[in-house]
Amino acid sequence: MTEHEKHIRELRARAMRLPLHPGVYLMHDKSGKIIYIGKAKALKNRVSQYFGSEKNHDEKVRQMVAHVDYFEYILTDSEFEALVLECSLIKQHTPKYNILLKDDKGYSYIRVTKGPWARISEAKRAADDGAEYIGPYVSGWSVRRSVDEARKIFRLPTCHRRFPQDIGKGRPCLNYYIKQCCAPCRGKITEEEYGEAVRDALDFLRGGSAESVRGLTGRMEEAARKLEFERAARIRDCLAAIRRMGERQKVVASKVPEQDVIALTQGAGRSCFEVFRFEKGRLTDRETFFLGETGNPASARDEFLERYYSMRSRIPPRVTLDGPVEGRELLAQWLTEKAGRKVAVTVPKKGEQARLAEMCRSNAAEQLAQTMGRTGKEASALDELGRLLGLEEPPAYIESYDISNLAGGENVAGMVVFENGRPLRSAYRRFKIKTVVGQDDYASMHEVVARRLKEYDKEKGSGEGFGRLPDLILLDGGRGHVAAVQPVLDAAGISVPLFGMVKDGRHRTRAIAKNGGEIAINSNRSAFTLVSSIQEEVHRFAIGYHRQLRKKAAVSSALLSVEGVGPVRAKGLLKHFRTVAAIRGADLTELIHAPGMTEPAARNVYRAFHPDAGEAPAPEPEERC
Repeated sequence: MTEHEKHIRELRARAMRLPLHPGVYLMHDKSGKIIYIGKAKALKNRVSQYFGSEKNHDEKVRQMVAHVDYFEYILTDSEFEALVLECSLIKQHTPKYNILLKDDKGYSYIRVTKGPWARISEAKRAADDGAEYIGPYVSGWSVRRSVDEARKIFRLPTCHRRFPQDIGKGRPCLNYYIKQCCAPCRGKITEEEYGEAVRDALDFLRGGSAESVRGLTGRMEEAARKLEFERAARIRDCLAAIRRMGERQKVVASKVPEQDVIALTQGAGRSCFEVFRFEKGRLTDRETFFLGETGNPASARDEFLERYYSMRSRIPPRVTLDGPVEGRELLAQWLTEKAGRKVAVTVPKKGEQARLAEMCRSNAAEQLAQTMGRTGKEASALDELGRLLGLEEPPAYIESYDISNLAGGENVAGMVVFENGRPLRSAYRRFKIKTVVGQDDYASMHEVVARRLKEYDKEKGSGEGFGRLPDLILLDGGRGHVAAVQPVLDAAGISVPLFGMVKDGRHRTRAIAKNGGEIAINSNRSAFTLVSSIQEEVHRFAIGYHRQLRKKAAVSSALLSVEGVGPVRAKGLLKHFRTVAAIRGADLTELIHAPGMTEPAARNVYRAFHPDAGEAPAPEPEERC
């Protein structure tokens, strides 16, 4: 037993002596620094779990436990008091392994430059540069969105050209052609008209769309009465743009007047929380938080909510989540006390609220994908697949297997790998079935996975190829295939989630098979597309190898029928010429000089491929010095 194992055993023995009482526990490293703080309804049960089997821990917990030198605890009268104390201590000590959020939400301003050709933009601070600053506003995202909307509606330029210096120089940009810029660079608008557009944009930003619509409508009617039709048409276009913007905003509107929608997506070693804030039924703000390894999603949501609302004075009447959370009732009680009114914590399953949670989660997946070099669809598909299969984290590294044979002949298997939702072709492997005679897909799959795990034992130090265990194994088959392979994993002591991919009568993916049943995936579009792609790819790879071997066998059979050509010479010819077409196209001299060939054998091969050519011409004698 190693020193570390002895130390863990000692810590577990001490944890087993703790009382079954609510409280807070503090984990210390060798220097005495607090590295993790947690709460518990029963201290003995929670703390002892850390020093049990590592198989039950995610990577984050394993790392934390590896650095624990000792722990201490504080008893409380209730689990709620433990939660309040935990939040206070985490704020005070900022432990390394707790979820810590940086409250970098500063103020934002709307900046308006001086002069006849004014520009409107978003700024992080008010500088002494002669420009006018409107604000401050708490939400930087809201300011950026509003400024962007105003510039599009009133067709204000976003380029870096200077006016009037650059008028008439160069061609207008794409924004002019898609009717999002009035193109002062081409003299398409006068200075007075431009100034009016800027004033309208500022009225829109200060007063909102409803007030802006009323004012613009009155001015449009007045311009029409004065027969100023061009001006009336320009105002009409602005009103139409405001309406279109409003229609788009309805997509992210909520019937619940005030709420926060929070969603989590996880990747390989990274996680992302997205927060949508709704006020008066409209999305008014959003925040994105990137974190490292967060482990179990339910536990991660619990920790995040505690940290997030410890930093915020505003707590809405409802917090909507995209998935389960530990201690939901306790969190609702804590938030209610902080807000001074009832706060509900909900996890909707259907309807508008479920769609909002899904939209929030998709945005979190897109944000995380941008930081990991993946597309939002790939990140979303992996996250959705992980949730569907009940995995603690999205499966970043997936192996899939398929068997291919023809009435038991040329029995082979293919293994494909998908990393971060994309094929990793350098990790593909092919297997010839060695121990199974005849057509027995279950036994063949059993053999292949057993051989793969045997290679893992040899190469696990490398962490690459067979030396890396997958996060998920998918078999091209149903419950029977899963039942045949699961004992292999159990015997090896390897805990990798194992599922089958079930096809319908048209050979299309229908469901995911597991021991004891099936999981329908048709309604989970992203996961369905990913699994279908994996199933098609592993089938293509396995059947391609099978056809290749059959073709080689057919060629070898044809060569072996030639007098003077045995298995060794047939293999040598294929290795030398690479293809049967090259053998057919070779002249007699080339055949004679092939490795292992004699002139009589070469003549026989030549005649076999050229039966109508008559006697092959004798090769020219080599010149000798």
